[in-house]
Amino acid sequence: MIEFRFAVGDLATTSFAYSPLQEAVFSLRCLHDPARYPHHRPWLRRIRPLLERLDREVLTVLVAPWLWVPDFLTPRPARARPVFERELDEVRRTPPDVVAADFRATYREETLPPVVARGLADPAAFLARLAGALDAYWRTCLADAWWPRAQSIMEADLAHRAGVLAEQGAAALFAGLDPQLVWTGDQLRLHREGDTAPWPSADIRIAGRGMVLMPTLFARGAQTMIDATRPPLLVYPARGRATLSETPPPVTGRALVRLLGRPRARLLCLLAEPASTTELAHRLGVTPGAVSQHLAVLYDAGLLGRTRSGRTVRYRRTPLGDELCR
Repeated sequence: MIEFRFAVGDLATTSFAYSPLQEAVFSLRCLHDPARYPHHRPWLRRIRPLLERLDREVLTVLVAPWLWVPDFLTPRPARARPVFERELDEVRRTPPDVVAADFRATYREETLPPVVARGLADPAAFLARLAGALDAYWRTCLADAWWPRAQSIMEADLAHRAGVLAEQGAAALFAGLDPQLVWTGDQLRLHREGDTAPWPSADIRIAGRGMVLMPTLFARGAQTMIDATRPPLLVYPARGRATLSETPPPVTGRALVRLLGRPRARLLCLLAEPASTTELAHRLGVTPGAVSQHLAVLYDAGLLGRTRSGRTVRYRRTPLGDELCR
């Protein structure tokens, strides 16, 4: 069992974030056990030819057979929406002794894969190699075609969790992250069952350090760092992750199509959850410019609302838009 102990004020410093670096590293779990991640199979089929051009020898060993990853590859974000390149720069600054210790903890002091054992003879050079491999993997397989959709799911998850916390409180929030999480008022308890490898028991005191809650598309239950002495962090399965493999549904409402035209009707149907112009363009296979024009018309008509997250504007149906779709 893992217990997070909250003192007075610790709940007030609990926050949400998501991490493109974490998702890139966790996505390598699909290479080990694709059957555990059925929603990612279409994406995995698309990238398999691309993987042959990458340093697969290193990418494969970043995940142990029981799907643990070295903690230094998934540092706790310093902000809610970090940028991949800045997170990777932080990884590159990892001290060599931490690289070695984290790999040994990940493989539970068992025999290290040969490429890791050789690499740890010169941890600095090995760190540079694996950082380069992750950078190439991100640019080749994730950044353009996959991350916009994944980021949209993350944003929708954070918006939902904020609403639950505001309307129902911390107990409902934590229960919704994972059924195996129990909030007692000053403790958050996690009892993991059915894991490939049992997670180490830990008694973690928040102690004014703040706790970060992070959604992911590549976990089937809540989890935390292997090293319980690091700043408190809880990773949980993102809400709506099953939609990652969905294709845009056909627009069947003849009256809606006649009223709005097929492109705008399809956009309105898709926007039950927040999405950006870029993500919608990827899903529909059209240019962002074409999508932007239609979104402007729907927004001006009061059928869509929009919010800004950093540099990204996300659209979602208004209650009027919901009624029209019904």
